[in-house]
Amino acid sequence: MTHILIFMVAGVALVLAVELVAHRTKLPAAALLTVCGLIYATLPGTNIVLDPHVILTFILPPLLYSAALNSSLIAIGKNLRPVISLSVGLVLATALLVGFGVHLFLPAISLAAGIALGAAVSPPDPVAALAIGRRAGLPPKLITLIEGEGLLNDATALTTFTVAVAAATSGGFSVGLFGFKFLVAAVGGLAVGIVIALLIRLLRSRISDPLMVNSLSLITPFAAYLLGEEIHVSGVLAVVVAGLIIGHDTPRFSSGASRLQTSAVWRLVDFLLEGFVFILIGQQLPAVVKGLGAYSTSDIVVAVAVTLAVVLLLRPVWLLVTQFLPRRLHTRLGGTSAAESPLNGREVLVMSWSGTRGVITLAAIFSLPLLTSDGTPFPGRDLLLLCSYVVVLVTLIGQGVTFAPIVRATGLKADAAAEALERNEARTAAANAGLSRLAQMTEDEHLPSDSVDSLRTNLEHRLERYQRRADVLESARNGEIPVSPEYEAALAARRSVIDAQREELLRRRDLGHLSDASLRVLERELDLEEFTLPRRH
Repeated sequence: MTHILIFMVAGVALVLAVELVAHRTKLPAAALLTVCGLIYATLPGTNIVLDPHVILTFILPPLLYSAALNSSLIAIGKNLRPVISLSVGLVLATALLVGFGVHLFLPAISLAAGIALGAAVSPPDPVAALAIGRRAGLPPKLITLIEGEGLLNDATALTTFTVAVAAATSGGFSVGLFGFKFLVAAVGGLAVGIVIALLIRLLRSRISDPLMVNSLSLITPFAAYLLGEEIHVSGVLAVVVAGLIIGHDTPRFSSGASRLQTSAVWRLVDFLLEGFVFILIGQQLPAVVKGLGAYSTSDIVVAVAVTLAVVLLLRPVWLLVTQFLPRRLHTRLGGTSAAESPLNGREVLVMSWSGTRGVITLAAIFSLPLLTSDGTPFPGRDLLLLCSYVVVLVTLIGQGVTFAPIVRATGLKADAAAEALERNEARTAAANAGLSRLAQMTEDEHLPSDSVDSLRTNLEHRLERYQRRADVLESARNGEIPVSPEYEAALAARRSVIDAQREELLRRRDLGHLSDASLRVLERELDLEEFTLPRRH
């Protein structure tokens, strides 16, 4: 127990240190943490061996749920065809092609065992790609595709993996049975996610305390996952569906205080869990290589080469085929919206290089049983572990490090000015709605005139500020937000005023004229005011 505690403390320190290095060097933190884990694995001492049940039960649900909360149900719906193509079609194609390829070159590994390997290596883990893509300013459409694929592909892959392992251990594989079990797991997971989301909506409508809302949020992914697994459907899909619906409903059913607190907690959970996961990936090297003595070098090279080739080559081929060939078909079906329009060549290149694998691949492959139902060793288990581990390292480190340069080379970038203008227009509409409500309240209720005048003046000043900002944004070129000296000076002045107020509060506390409890209340007011200001770049 002591060595686990030491590992956790050292792990948090390492995650913090690597994040600082990543910010300075612009290298992906995921790749750096994995390399640190690899280095640690070669040192003398105890390594923490990955427990697949811990990963699938305690690590995967909160990570998926948090990603779903921050995704857009509407955006995924607009891009549903490409998301389904990547998260279901490509995953199944990868699993089958890897399975047939490995079985063809290494007949000792059964087809079902090969498909289990293919299912394990098929789902990309979008954490690293999204972190790099957001920093590089990828367009929202590509961010949505990467997010949507990452949310749904785990359910497809794990369901396929479970069915394939069952076939490998029992000695038979039926396409019809596989399709039936997959359909039941998917439909059941979807239903469980909807039920959990509706239950949480009902509970949140009766809870107003932010701490209770936050506690409810933390247990939701585990409830969805465990319920799904208990009734033998996809717990992973249940978590994703629940997160998407709850995230969509949150602005309507939660208070501002609850949203601020819940958002902060989930950011911390993501930061720590993702950091530990990548360190853990690197540490699995000894566990992977210890059983390879029974295999010839040629068998190892062939198995790894086939698996890597399918994973790296099938993705761009799939994107090219599904994006470029069906254009005439899309037109015949009534055309496509801007969100659903086929990807161009640069977008296909970026999407092809965003398929980094991660902990789901290792959690799945480590859960392979040691023995089949008749007591014989599971065919090629150690070799399958190596293939999966190499795929994770090559994609996570190789693609992770080179992803940002490729994004920059393509010139793809979000239209920052258009996004800022969209937000500015929404602020203007909200302020006008506030003025309309104020006018209605003035007619229907007896409100103090000084309060009405103060509120009206505040809203009118906002509208003037938004109009000036709109004029600046509409003059933008190449999607870059123009630098407005007046706007920047106004922001600096507002920050300076907040800093002066904080300093005065601290001075009064130090002199004994203000209690610490009162200081915290007043500081929170200033913190919330500062939080509304645009972030410094």
